[in-house]
Amino acid sequence: MPAVSFRVPRMLEPYCGGRTFEVEADTVRAALDAAMRLHPLLRTHLEDEEGRLRPHVNVFHNDTEVRRLPSLEEPVREGDQIVVLQAISGG
Repeated sequence: MPAVSFRVPRMLEPYCGGRTFEVEADTVRAALDAAMRLHPLLRTHLEDEEGRLRPHVNVFHNDTEVRRLPSLEEPVREGDQIVVLQAISGG
């Protein structure tokens, strides 16, 4: 199974023990699930109660935002990156 690099923003670092870690997965969905199994508190920040990505969370598979992929079942390869970015708003 490919090793995928997973990177989170600084605000999620306390929940993951660092900003970058690796998971083994064969699809984007499996990589997300593996990251949330490894770091359970990450789930509340990435997904809503129905298991959908939160609207303010952008997740990239390499250079492509995952909402633009045909599905989260897109395959990943050794060395691919999953990057999480969270929108910050305020007034």
